[in-house]
Amino acid sequence: MKSGKAFTLIFIVVVLLYGCNKKNVDITHIKSLIDNGDFSKAERHIKTLLIETPSLSPTEKLELSFEIERMERIRKDFTKTREDVLQYIKKYIPDVKDQDIKRWEKEKSLEYMIIDSKKWYFNQAAPNLFRINKELRKIKEKVDGKRVRKFPLDKHIEEIVNTTLETGENSVLPVRLRIKQSVVVKPGVVPENEMIRCWIPFPREIPGRQENIHIIKTEPTRYILSDNLPQNTIYFEKPSCGDKPTEFWVEYTYTSYGFYKKINPEKVTEIKEANRESLIPYLQEEPPHITFTDKIKRISNLIIGQETNPYRKAQKIFEWIDTNIPWASAREYSTIRNISDYCISNMHGDCGIQTILFITLCRYNGIPARWQSGWEFQPPDDSMHDWGEVYFEPYGWVPVDVTYGLRNSRREEVKWFYLSGIDSYRLIFNDAYSQPFFPAKIYPRSETVDSQRGEVEWRGGNLYFDKWGWKLEWEKLK
Repeated sequence: MKSGKAFTLIFIVVVLLYGCNKKNVDITHIKSLIDNGDFSKAERHIKTLLIETPSLSPTEKLELSFEIERMERIRKDFTKTREDVLQYIKKYIPDVKDQDIKRWEKEKSLEYMIIDSKKWYFNQAAPNLFRINKELRKIKEKVDGKRVRKFPLDKHIEEIVNTTLETGENSVLPVRLRIKQSVVVKPGVVPENEMIRCWIPFPREIPGRQENIHIIKTEPTRYILSDNLPQNTIYFEKPSCGDKPTEFWVEYTYTSYGFYKKINPEKVTEIKEANRESLIPYLQEEPPHITFTDKIKRISNLIIGQETNPYRKAQKIFEWIDTNIPWASAREYSTIRNISDYCISNMHGDCGIQTILFITLCRYNGIPARWQSGWEFQPPDDSMHDWGEVYFEPYGWVPVDVTYGLRNSRREEVKWFYLSGIDSYRLIFNDAYSQPFFPAKIYPRSETVDSQRGEVEWRGGNLYFDKWGWKLEWEKLK
C-alpha cells in the first residue's frame, strides 16, 4: 500500500483538527447539560449550533458532533432499570430494602445516571456492587464460591525473583506465544463494496520485555505496520462483504519476558539534573485524565504525609490504591471526561482507571510515571489489561501493576513485586494513551484512551463496538 495514500489521510485529519483556531462557541454549558443528564436539551443546543452557526471551525464541529456521540455511548452503557438491578441483588440478598439501595447509591457502590429525568443503572452496576462493597463480596462468595485461578501466579513471581537474584539478569523466564487477533464487521453494517478501514493493535519490539515478533499470516494479505508508535497497530483496508461478515485478522508469534528489578529504597534519590529533561513529559499533567486537581492534591497529602523518599512515596500510593480502590468493571473510557477525577469521586475502577490514578499521584509527587497496556494471560485465562511504568533514580524505568497489588507474602520481594516487576505473560500494545494511529483515523475512535480491541471506520463514519466483534486467541508454544 503506497505511503502517499496514508499521507493524504493524515492531512485530512490535520485540517479537521487544526484548520481554524478561532473560537466561535463556548460549549462549557453544553458539557454541563450532558454531565447533569439533560441529554435532550444538550442535543437540541448542539444541532442548532451546527445548523445556525456557519462560522464554526472544523475543530468546533468535530467537538460538538462528538458530544452527541458521547451521549449515545453513555446510553449504551446505562441500560439497566431498577427492576434489573433488584433482580440480580435478590439472588444474594432476598430481603434487600429501599434504604439499602439508597445507601449503596450514595456510597457510589451502585452506579447510575439520571438521563432526561429517568434513572438508568450502569450495565455492570449490580455485579460491581458485590465487587466494591467488602461485606457484599463475602455474601456473594458464600453463595457462588470464591474464584480460584488455575495459574500459580505467586509461584511464578517467586521464580522470577529467585532467577533475577541468582543470575543478576532482570529479564528472565521467557515465554513464546502465538497470537491471532481478529475483527469481524457485522453483516449489513456497511454497504457492499464500500471500503472498510481497520486497525488491530500490534506489539512492537521492547528489548527485555517482548522480542522476536514474527507475522505468520494476515487477512487481507496487504497491510501497513506502524513504525513503533506509542499506540502501535497493523492497518488493513477491505471492501465490505455487505450482508455477510467482513473479516480482518493477524496471526503472529512473539517472546514475552518476566522482569524484576530489586529496589533498595535507601539508594533511591531525586532525579539527576542530567536526566530531568527527558523525564519532564512523565512528570507533567496530561489533560484531560492526568490533572492535578484539588481532589488529587488532597488525596496526595493524605497518602504521602511527610515522606520524601521517591520509592517510599510510590509504595504509599501503591498500597493506598490497593486498599481503597477496588477493581470493578468500567464504563467505556470515552464517556468519562477525567478518569483520575472519576476514580477518586467513585472510589473504584478497573485496571486502567486504577493505573491512571496511580500515574497522576506519582507525577504530582515528582515521580516519573507512564502508561502501558495490552493483554494479560494466566493460563487458561486471559483479558485486556492496563498497567504502567515508574522511574526511580538510579534504577531507571521499571514496570508497575497496581491492579495486581500487594501479594500475600511475608517475603518483601514477592509482596512488592508489582512495584518493580511484571510476570512473563504479557502482550504490550501501548506505551501511552490517546495517541494517534498510522495511518491516521479520520473519525473519532471508539476507544479514545486505550487500544486493545481494534478500531473500524468507513467513509460513512466510525463504527462503534456494537457494529463489530473482536477476538484474541492465544497459545503458549514449547
